[in-house]
Amino acid sequence: MPDKLVPGPHDVLLAVDIQNDFCPGGSLAVPRGDEVVPLINALAAKFAHVVLTQDWHPPGHLSFASSHPGKRPYQTVTVAYGPQVLWPDHCVQGTRGAAFRDDLAVPHAELVLRKGYHRDIDSYSAFYENDRKTMTGLGGYLRERGLTRVFLAGLAYDFCVRYSAEDARREGFTAIVIEDACRGIDVDGSVGATRAQFAALGIASVTAAAIGNG
Repeated sequence: MPDKLVPGPHDVLLAVDIQNDFCPGGSLAVPRGDEVVPLINALAAKFAHVVLTQDWHPPGHLSFASSHPGKRPYQTVTVAYGPQVLWPDHCVQGTRGAAFRDDLAVPHAELVLRKGYHRDIDSYSAFYENDRKTMTGLGGYLRERGLTRVFLAGLAYDFCVRYSAEDARREGFTAIVIEDACRGIDVDGSVGATRAQFAALGIASVTAAAIGNG
């Protein structure tokens, strides 16, 4: 890979879930999650095309531990589509926690893609919900726009960024993860597992400093 990756007309930055609940003080805070915001603001300025994702759950969502009596956050249960990690209530539609961070400054973002709004299916990936069948429409959007290379940054590295990167590749796009513009939760070694899976799939991991100006 060249020393500098210069975003071009067929590249898009996918900024994943830069929301209050995923940052310190939020109900599902990713450690040091707020640190990615200035990095993403600077990165976005180098891209003509930016997509923002937004976790957008209805109250009582299946992924909330509170929806499963006797269960605690971070336990895993089996649901209709397989294993599901249970989370604290987070990113409930219309709440302050679901809002983008006030310091996120990407005015030229062309699409805000909301996910996780079906009550009975969680959605980590920006491309597919967790049943691995229900599509969000992002793949079709990118193809119709002629966008072929997806750069990913945001929260959390080992869940929503990971699934989005894997599915970008599955959908035929080149996926590149800007790792220092992500932060992870690390549930049962999930950060290490993510790095290993990216390497196995040939998904490149780079630093923000590797992204040049167009």
